[in-house]
Amino acid sequence: MNKAVELVKLWGAYEELHPDGTIEDFCRHQLSVSLKKEKQIAPEWQLVPDINGQLVILIRKIGKFHIMYSNKALEATGLDQIEEFGILAIIFNKKNPIKSEVIYDNLLELSSGTNMLIRLKKRGLITEYPDKEDKRVKRLKLTVKGEETLKKAKQLVLKVAGMMVNSLTEDDKQLCIQMLSPINARFSSIFQKQKNKSFEEVYQENMGD
Repeated sequence: MNKAVELVKLWGAYEELHPDGTIEDFCRHQLSVSLKKEKQIAPEWQLVPDINGQLVILIRKIGKFHIMYSNKALEATGLDQIEEFGILAIIFNKKNPIKSEVIYDNLLELSSGTNMLIRLKKRGLITEYPDKEDKRVKRLKLTVKGEETLKKAKQLVLKVAGMMVNSLTEDDKQLCIQMLSPINARFSSIFQKQKNKSFEEVYQENMGD
C-alpha cells in the first residue's frame, strides 16, 4: 500500500475516535502503538511494574546516571556534587535570593541545604548579607571565585547533558520536553505544600479523589 494512503487511513481511524485530536496527538498515538507492538512478555515469576512504574523507574534511572556523570565531571572544579552547581546557578539567576528560596528551588531538605550553603561559603564561593528591608533575612550572592567556578562548571554540565541525550534527535528531545514539562510544572507548584502531609492525603489531592 502507498505510504501516503496508509497514513490517511490511519489518520481517519484516529480522528473517528478522537475528533478533537491534533496532529501532534496523532503522532504520539502512532508512536505508542508501535511501541506496544514491540512489548516483550516477562516470565510469570518476575515482578514487573505497570506502565506508570516503568516510566517513573526509567526517569529515575536516567536521573541517577546524570548525577553520577555530573559529579565525575565536576571533580576538578571545586564543586563536590551537582547539587552545589544547582545552588550556584540559582543564586546567579535569581540575583541574590534568600537562603530558603535557594534550598527549596533545588528540592533540598532544609538541613542538608543549609549545610551545603555553609560549605560553599567556607570555600569562598558564596557570601551572605542582611536584607535591606528585613535584617533577620539573609540574602546570598556569588563571590568572584564563585562566578568563575560556575562558568567553568557550566561547560562541563552542558557536556554531560549532551552526552546523556546524544542518541536522540532534536525532535525527540523537543517531544520529551513537551510531554514531561506538565508533570514538572504540576509538582513544582505543590511539592513544598505537601511535604508534611501523609501519603494518602497527597495521593487524594493529586488524583482528585
